[in-house]
Amino acid sequence: MSEVVIKVENISKQYRLGLVGTGTFYHDLNRWWHSVRGNEDPYLQIGDTNDRLAKGESDYIWSLKDINFEVKRGEVLGIIGKNGAGKSTLLKILSRVTQPTTGTIYAKGRISSLLEVGTGFHPELSGRENIFLNGAILGMTKTEIKSKFDEIVDFSGIGRYIDTPVKRYSSGMYVRLAFAVAAHLEPEILIVDEVLAVGDAEFQKKCLGKMKDVSGEGKTVLFVSHNLGAVKNLCTRGILLNNGKIALDSSVENIIDAYSGLDVENFAERTWNNSEEAPAFPDKVVRLQSIRVLNQDGLVKTVFDVKEPISVQVGYWVMEEKYSLDVHLYFRDNVGQTIFVAMSNRGSVQKGMKQPVGLYSATCTIPANFFNEGIIWVEYLICLNPHIGLNVCVDNAVCFDVIDDKNSNGARGNWNLPWPPAVVRPNLSWDVKQIERSNTV
Repeated sequence: MSEVVIKVENISKQYRLGLVGTGTFYHDLNRWWHSVRGNEDPYLQIGDTNDRLAKGESDYIWSLKDINFEVKRGEVLGIIGKNGAGKSTLLKILSRVTQPTTGTIYAKGRISSLLEVGTGFHPELSGRENIFLNGAILGMTKTEIKSKFDEIVDFSGIGRYIDTPVKRYSSGMYVRLAFAVAAHLEPEILIVDEVLAVGDAEFQKKCLGKMKDVSGEGKTVLFVSHNLGAVKNLCTRGILLNNGKIALDSSVENIIDAYSGLDVENFAERTWNNSEEAPAFPDKVVRLQSIRVLNQDGLVKTVFDVKEPISVQVGYWVMEEKYSLDVHLYFRDNVGQTIFVAMSNRGSVQKGMKQPVGLYSATCTIPANFFNEGIIWVEYLICLNPHIGLNVCVDNAVCFDVIDDKNSNGARGNWNLPWPPAVVRPNLSWDVKQIERSNTV
């Protein structure tokens, strides 16, 4: 059985909103009086759940509540969850940056952590000086730092600027140098927060490769990221945090599927009742009923592997046989760039064929190996041509996330081009043949 190197027992962290500490002398005195009498802290009995969307009833909030898990040597644990779920708080507690309100942590081995860009850096010092400063903060001796200095600089890729004050570095250069120091500490446990998102694609891949190497040497890695493809590719196990609690501790595939059901910012289904609230034509003759994103089994899903086909199904009511209708689906990336537009019933519209009264369903299927990885937003529109002004539209009606592990078993193999990726990467068929055999052009 593998050795357990991290054991977390009943960890909870409480904060008082808007204030440092408990905020008042009265609360501190009350805590002290209960402690003298051997009673429990009275403020542990109150506090709201860590839900940023809910209206609170208390000034106290549990950023984490009753967290329990174990991590074994050589394991790569991915921790995912919505913004504000408690991921960074958990890593700060594990890194001993802050103390838990209740609970105990057992850690075996030296811990190296990268939680925020430039943590432990002094802006007035050069990159060279900060390597020694940051290395000392992380527990390295001067001899260790000297022996690994050239490796650290080479890995960071900023050797030309190593004697420049880091206050002149970009955020990407900061994180390059910070990760290089942390990764070469030779820790038994490496903790990495979302900061890698600051770096460029080439450096992110380099960091992921380094973390794989670290885990391959029997070291343990805790990795927090919203990049689900990186989590799937790197991690051997996952924890899903939701509202400060562990929602699921399971395989990476299971937590990614569960995450899609929790992420309110990435929703895969919307339904409207046949009422005045449903989006409709100005004359109410056509009303929207639903839109959902489905997998090949017909189940609503938010996160798709790039190798899966993706279907978008829409429903709408026709209240009178009056118009020839056309359904449009606009697929856009996360910055609002239109990838493509899918349209239905073009022939019927051009012929002026009116749709009878009833409830309709229309499904558009995007083939596998088409999208690039990332979040895709869908705009749902029904219009009447040529009367462009007569339409009903819901922008960002649903969205879904496409992930690609980019490993050798993936749809397109290990993809590492020197230019930025396009919004689509279809796996097209090619016909290559030799016209004639010649050594000259």
